[in-house]
Amino acid sequence: MQYHAKVSAVMQGSIAEELGIEPGDTVCTVNGRRIADFLDYQFLTASENILLTIQKPDGQMLEFDIENEDMEDLGIVFSNMLFDPAKSCTNQCIFCFIDQLPPAMRDSLYFKDDDSRLSFLYGNYVTLTNMKPEDLDRLIEYRVSPVNVSVHTTNPELRKMMLHNRFAGTIMDAMKRLKEGGLSMNMQIVLCKGINDGEELSRTLQDLATLAPAACSVSVVPVGLTRYREGLYPLEAFTREDAQAVIEQVENMQQAFLASLGTRFVYLSDEFYLLAEKPIPPAEAYEGFPQIENGVGMEASMEEEFLAALKGKPAMGKPGKTVIATGELAYPFMTRLVELAKQQYPSLDAEVVRVCNTLFGGGVTVAGLLGGRDLLSALAGKKMERLLITSSMLKADEPIFLDDVTVGEIEETLSVRLLPCDNDGAAFLGCLLDCEIAPLALQDDIF
Repeated sequence: MQYHAKVSAVMQGSIAEELGIEPGDTVCTVNGRRIADFLDYQFLTASENILLTIQKPDGQMLEFDIENEDMEDLGIVFSNMLFDPAKSCTNQCIFCFIDQLPPAMRDSLYFKDDDSRLSFLYGNYVTLTNMKPEDLDRLIEYRVSPVNVSVHTTNPELRKMMLHNRFAGTIMDAMKRLKEGGLSMNMQIVLCKGINDGEELSRTLQDLATLAPAACSVSVVPVGLTRYREGLYPLEAFTREDAQAVIEQVENMQQAFLASLGTRFVYLSDEFYLLAEKPIPPAEAYEGFPQIENGVGMEASMEEEFLAALKGKPAMGKPGKTVIATGELAYPFMTRLVELAKQQYPSLDAEVVRVCNTLFGGGVTVAGLLGGRDLLSALAGKKMERLLITSSMLKADEPIFLDDVTVGEIEETLSVRLLPCDNDGAAFLGCLLDCEIAPLALQDDIF
């Protein structure tokens, strides 16, 4: 297989710069071994003696014998952490969100990855069904930890059904192997009504608890359902009463785990509390927010950061008429934060607008999945000088929405300055007041 470890940048004053390595060069081998990803590169260059083979853009091959007694980073930067193609998912999960995407979106959105390397490098969750024993051995050899595992259920037959994969029933064996190898794990359960909830959820959590302390935390999130489910497995959305029952069940288990493990171990996504119309637990109940990337404790974290920044009484700039566009799920929360700011800054002219998701429809209510056309429709004719959105609405490396509407199109059509805001309470307050406030921590979607 041909790997493409292209150099995108070289750090100033580094070993690589001294050797004359430049952007556009390709790292072919390290110590005689081809590297398939950044994990290979990082592991093989952690040595006092490194033999590096580089190919120049014109095809010239150069070999460098490096003595690196101080174990310095070589200073090579790659544009992509994977040098070979990412491994695609072989499962056909009954709850797969990608299967529910609208048609005619950009091709990259339809790619299903299940690559264990992405679990460590980018925090992706993987099912471990695509991994051979030697793949697990490689993770252990490289000390890739934590591994983020999509579990869903530990019932072998049920997991085979949910993932439509005859190899999916060995999840506990795979995780025990990771534990024996000294790796830690964070785990995820996508809860499907009438399938892996109730007694099955209790069984799964009890099984996973036997892997502690290597098993660090479990998040439980409700299945996301769009309107594009024709021909897919019939799944039902959780009702208010369903969510209340799940909360009671999990909170009871949290108390039992707190007594036996010294940690709550399992955490529910904010969606369950919002759906149940129950208060979000306080920040301390999330024990450092180990699963915040799954929407677990985002509101508690953001409110804590927002209030801490507000207490510092930062000087307000000149924000002008400001609109904050958010999804249906967090609209009450964002409105509450803005009202708290107005109490301290009476001249603040800001309004939160609830935006309905017509791109996905169904029960999709988080702002990170709103399309540009959703914003245009909800904000047509509204007078404003600034429009604040969560930066998670946009492509990570490009100012473009999921439906390919650009930031420029939004600004031109609505005659407004659009400001993507990181999902940190202090950062949001800074955007709101048009002043500089250092973010306490960068988090994922909360708007």
